[in-house]
Amino acid sequence: MVGFALFLTGSIQAEVKLGLIELPPGFSIEIYAEGVKNARQMTRGDKGTIFAGSRRAGKVWAISDVDGDQRADKVRLVDEGLRMPTGLEFRDGALYVGALGRILRFDDIEENLDQPPQPVVVTDILPKEQLHGWKYLRFGPDGKLYIPVGIPCNICDKEGYGEIRRMNPDGAGMEVFAYGVRNSVGLAFHPDNDQLWFTDNGRDSLGDDIPADELNHAPKQGMHFGIPYCHQGDLLDEKFGKGKDCADYIPPVAKLDPHGAALGLVFYDGEMFPDAYKNRLFITQHGSWNRTEKSGYQILVLDVKPDGTVVDKKVFASGWLQGQEDWGRPNDVLVMPDGALLVSDDRAGVIYRITYTP
Repeated sequence: MVGFALFLTGSIQAEVKLGLIELPPGFSIEIYAEGVKNARQMTRGDKGTIFAGSRRAGKVWAISDVDGDQRADKVRLVDEGLRMPTGLEFRDGALYVGALGRILRFDDIEENLDQPPQPVVVTDILPKEQLHGWKYLRFGPDGKLYIPVGIPCNICDKEGYGEIRRMNPDGAGMEVFAYGVRNSVGLAFHPDNDQLWFTDNGRDSLGDDIPADELNHAPKQGMHFGIPYCHQGDLLDEKFGKGKDCADYIPPVAKLDPHGAALGLVFYDGEMFPDAYKNRLFITQHGSWNRTEKSGYQILVLDVKPDGTVVDKKVFASGWLQGQEDWGRPNDVLVMPDGALLVSDDRAGVIYRITYTP
């Protein structure tokens, strides 16, 4: 805990911790913004503002790089006292915030960063249970806002939960897009065919090594990914799986580390990284909380094809876990216009910037 406290005091100690991060040759990492308490999902405004949500802090942040030196100059508070405002998206000048039970919208936010407007309630008909009630947001190529609705338990069969929903930007037309999803905290659309990919966190209390977290591919509406009946595509639940068959549900396209807490993901569409990274999928693993030996606390990169085939999976960035002591927890990833990759860390309260130099 001493190292963690030092990390929060300023950039000098943060730079020391950065020396522990391992990356492929040619890549480097630096601090983009500090003082972003409990930083979770990120989104970028039309004028370059980076917005970050939080879970425990109840705050929404606006982060500005005024002088263009690729390091934030200002970290401002958009709102506070919200219930788990983890999920953020930006569209038509407005910031959308996914809080517990509702979606809020801050209109013309980049014109009013010093005095943010009162939010408009887009919808308040989402479930209000706290467990797995936090959510990430993503606008799809169809113009609809996609919203995960996790199950309010470790594992249970409850109608109206375990879904990915979508709705129009004004809150109308809410419908279910995918079923059987335990707790997805990361959505992305493939740049080649606009199809949805998402992470899903596996249940607890079956042991250290099962079930796996999942990477799933949903090319169409109405698919069922197994929860609560089948886990990881091939493991029937000890209670809810009785009389069921895993073959009746959609298996994950990739099994990820059990209890690694796979969260934010993004397809790399920038120009800075080597050509081999084009359309590669980056996934943050937030890290386990109840495993005998900790796992996760790293960033994966996967070579995936538009049809849902996963060709390769490897660790891209690690070092937040030293032995069994973790000092940071990567949460979300965002590709910047210059091709750099931003990474939020809700434990260290910072946002990193990963770059590549040939």
